[in-house]
This record gives sequence, structure tokens and C-alpha cells, in this order.
Amino acid sequence: MLWRSIAFAILLAGQGFAQIGHTEIAKWQYGKSGAVSITLDDGSLNQFRVAAPIFDSLGLPATFFIITGEVPGAQYHGTFVGRPVQEIIDETARVPTNRDNFFERASAIGFLGLQGTLAFHTQAGSIYDEQHDLAKACQIIDEAYAKARQGAFPPRGERNPPGSHVTWDELRELAKRGHEIASHTVTHPRLAALDDANLIYELERSREEILHQLGFKHTFSVECPYGTENQRAVHLALERYPLARNWMPDSFVEDLDRASRRDPASSEKEYVRWQRGPITATPMSLMKEWVDTTAGHDNIWLVLVFHGVDGIGWQPRTHEDLSEYLGYIQSKEDRLWVATFQDAAKYMRERMHAAVRSYEQGNAISVVLQDDLKELSYDLPLTLRTTVPADWQAVEVRQGERVTRRKVAGSSVTYQAVPNAETISLAPASAK
Repeated sequence: MLWRSIAFAILLAGQGFAQIGHTEIAKWQYGKSGAVSITLDDGSLNQFRVAAPIFDSLGLPATFFIITGEVPGAQYHGTFVGRPVQEIIDETARVPTNRDNFFERASAIGFLGLQGTLAFHTQAGSIYDEQHDLAKACQIIDEAYAKARQGAFPPRGERNPPGSHVTWDELRELAKRGHEIASHTVTHPRLAALDDANLIYELERSREEILHQLGFKHTFSVECPYGTENQRAVHLALERYPLARNWMPDSFVEDLDRASRRDPASSEKEYVRWQRGPITATPMSLMKEWVDTTAGHDNIWLVLVFHGVDGIGWQPRTHEDLSEYLGYIQSKEDRLWVATFQDAAKYMRERMHAAVRSYEQGNAISVVLQDDLKELSYDLPLTLRTTVPADWQAVEVRQGERVTRRKVAGSSVTYQAVPNAETISLAPASAK
């Protein structure tokens, strides 16, 4: 059950009727007005060599969606799951590609050991996924197999020369510094054009690789390549990852993708996930407007999607652009919470699934915070705000062994607490 309203106990204080003990969960972490997540797709080298140091210098976390099969030392690489590819090649000489065999053939075409065949998978997948033209996609696959039978493609050589990709050791260091490393599948295929066996391989083996290399924390998020919204692909992804950048099914979220022209401020939903993609030609002024719009409302989560950096990768931005833009985002940190992709989503879900109740216990206020989320990944502290007696100038906040001291602002105190943990105790502390 989703709880938007917060249960609380109203305690009478002194001669007045102030709602002492009234506790609410802030809409965003630290009581900010909105959230920004900076994501980068594909794992191109300059994201780590150039962009990551800029993030670190500004103290901003980022989410890197990596193609796990391209990282040196990966256990799982691109492969075709199914019958021998030569059997499929021979069959294409007799049976045209159609609705019944399209997915198998589109899955296999990139794994014939030949240079240039993968481009046909990408082209056919794009037409099927974005234009929904199966007949044309089948024609492209037939053309590719005909060329393969004719020997028109040379043997494929080494795709990833040494030094062209980030290493697992570097990714581990990024993770230690607070960045999120997330899945962008094993090989970055057009998932909508894969049969179920190969689609599941791409999703599960990428997750397994990240789990082995980086740990459970980094198995929360996935981005299905090309921003696909194919229902079958995204459904299978969400069965294996709690969160996909492609689509967020939560009823309390208005999900606006990169192509949407809708004004996020027009939404009446509790939250708006607003994706924007700063490509090479996107004006800096427009990019800054996105940030200003987010800061000017209380329900927008701005998800930025970058790709290439300094000439490496799709639609690259320069390091000068990144420095200027990230600095602008940082200048708004009094209003905006800059969080990894998973942390922003976790906060929203925890808040919407939480209930809090307060009661007086001697000269203290006790607060119980609970949510009904069963997945162990949901371990993010929430920001609570509790009304305290007028003579309290500072508050000692205790939850288990964690003790913090917070100043009273106005008539309330703001603090962090973990759901489903020990009862939170608020007691007056000496002002300092």
C-alpha cells in the first residue's frame, strides 16, 4: 500500500496546541526541492579518463551504464545461444525470414564470425523496434544472410585492442568513490530483435558479471540499449533488475523519456522522472534551463543521459562543456539533491511505501519508521522532519548506535533515519 500521507501523533504542549511530534518524510533527501541524476551510457574510455575526475573534483556522484562484455577480463562475452549458426545460414537459402524465425536469425547474425554482420542486426533491430516494420526488418536480415552465404564478409578480427576500455580495477575504484556502476547488457544489442534465450543471456550474464566484479549494490539498475521501450524487453529486464532507465512502472511516477516534449511541470503525479539527453548540438542554455526547471518545482527528478566525451563515443560533449554544466548543477545544490540513479529511485520508493508514527516518552519523542518493501536493496536513509517543543534549541537524534546532533530550525528538526530499524529517539540537547 502506498502511503502519501504520514501518520503522526499530535501531542499537546504547554498552553498551545502545536503539533509536537508531528513527523513527515521529506519529499527529497535532505529536504531538497528536486533531484538530478547524471548518467553515462556505453562505457567509452573518456567517461572514465576525462569525465570521472570532473565529477570527483565537484563531489558529484554519477551512474555509468557499462557494456560488461567489453571490459577486459570479463567472464561473459557476446555469444549466440541456440543451434549451430551454420545450420541457420543453410536454412536461410531455403526459407525466407518471417515472423516465426526473425528473432532467432536477428540474434545469430552478429555471431557468424564475420566482419560487418552486426551492423545488419542493429539496422534491422532499429526498424523493428522504432518503426515496428517487421517486413522491412526481415528483408534486411535476408540480405545479410545472403551476403554471408556468398562470402561477401571478411573474417572478423580483434574488436577491442588493448587499452581501449576501462578495467574492472578502475571501476572498483569509482564505486568506492560513490559512483554507481550499472548494466548496459553484455554486448549492447537491439534487445527487441532478440529471441528470449539471447535477450535473457544479455540481461542475466551482465548482472552476474557485475555481481562478481563489483558486488550486490551495483546490480540494482539496468539500461536496455538504445533507450528501447519494447514491452517484452523491458519486462524481462525488470524481472531481473529492480530499476530500468527505460521505464519506471510505479504508479506515483510520471515517466517522461528523452523524446517527450511534455512540460514536466504540468504533471500532477507525486514524482516526475524527466529524462533529457544532452547530445553534441544541445545548447548549453537549454541544458541549464532543465536544471532551473527542476529546482523550481518540488516533484521533478531530472535524469541526464550523456554518451561520448572529448571525441570518443556517440554524440560527444567536450570536457569544457562538462565542467561548465556540472559546475552549474553544483551551484544549485542548496535546492537540488544530486544522486546516483539508484539512490534517487530508492528514496522515492521508500518514501512512498513508508509510514511513520510518533509518541511522547518522558522528555523525549520516539519515532517509528517502517516501509513494506521486501527487497534487501532498499537500505537508503530517509529524511524526516519532526516538530519539537519550543524550548528545544538542539536535538540529539539516536537510532540504534547512531547518534547525531541537529539544530532546531523554526519549530522542527530535520534528520536521517533508516526504515525498519530501531526506534528513533529525539531528546533535547544543549545548544552549541
